[in-house]
Amino acid sequence: MRRLVLPLLMVAVFGGCGDDGGSPGERSVVATTTQVADLARQVGGERVEVEGMLRAGGDPHDYEPRPSDVAAVAGARVLFRSGGEVDEWLGDVIDNAGGDAEVVTLLNSVEREGDDPHWWQDPRNAVRAVEAIRARLARVDPAGRGTYDRNAARLTARLRSLDGAIAACVERVPRAKRKIVTTHDSLGYFARRYGIEVVGAVIPSLSTQAQASAGDVEELVQQIRRERVEAVFPESSVNPDIERAIAREAGATTGSPLYADSLGEDGSAGDTYTRALAADARALVRGMSGGRVDCAL
Repeated sequence: MRRLVLPLLMVAVFGGCGDDGGSPGERSVVATTTQVADLARQVGGERVEVEGMLRAGGDPHDYEPRPSDVAAVAGARVLFRSGGEVDEWLGDVIDNAGGDAEVVTLLNSVEREGDDPHWWQDPRNAVRAVEAIRARLARVDPAGRGTYDRNAARLTARLRSLDGAIAACVERVPRAKRKIVTTHDSLGYFARRYGIEVVGAVIPSLSTQAQASAGDVEELVQQIRRERVEAVFPESSVNPDIERAIAREAGATTGSPLYADSLGEDGSAGDTYTRALAADARALVRGMSGGRVDCAL
């Protein structure tokens, strides 16, 4: 990671909304990934303006921080990071930014699976992350505790309802058909939560920065055929050409792109965490069942 240069003039372009209690700088929040930024915005509501580092549709595994990220962190009161490999580049930003932001690593507040950093694929972990966000915002802004408590409770109820709806939807797919192939190993938490088998990945790694050999691809094609996998699912943040070629060669279909590592653009089906999770669940169920099962989530 090349060194980032701290701009000579740093202006905090984000802050609180000028309501009761505290100066804007006291409620300045920065979040690394799109999922974390969305959860922080929903808990913080109008009392907190959240500056997200990653943009919708971006791949966190190959993100290169910008000078504006350094400026944002330098002026932040709280920095929420996802944790693990997806935002390990944050260390260089913090080193260059200085400041006194409290760093909250949400991976430490969830039930993690080994080195897999994709904790948000299980909505029960999102509930745990929401509580960590609520607690930290209430600590740095006690006057807003009531707002954060209400927002967190409302979001938690929505997440639990969505979790139950996804579980019921997946149950409609015959167990023998609950098999998926994805771009990289990003759906482990989702698969374990809902009883789905991850047969393989185009990039057999927790990061999209790894590369598959020709032998790996051929082996995956044969495995898809043996396991009778219905669909190969590309991810919205990467080019889907390889996934399409593998699906074609294996006699499978190409499923709808998943919001695996990034939320979608504003106005898309995945522009919030809950909408992205619901969209992914619908896409997976349709793909696994060969289009025979669909759910309203």
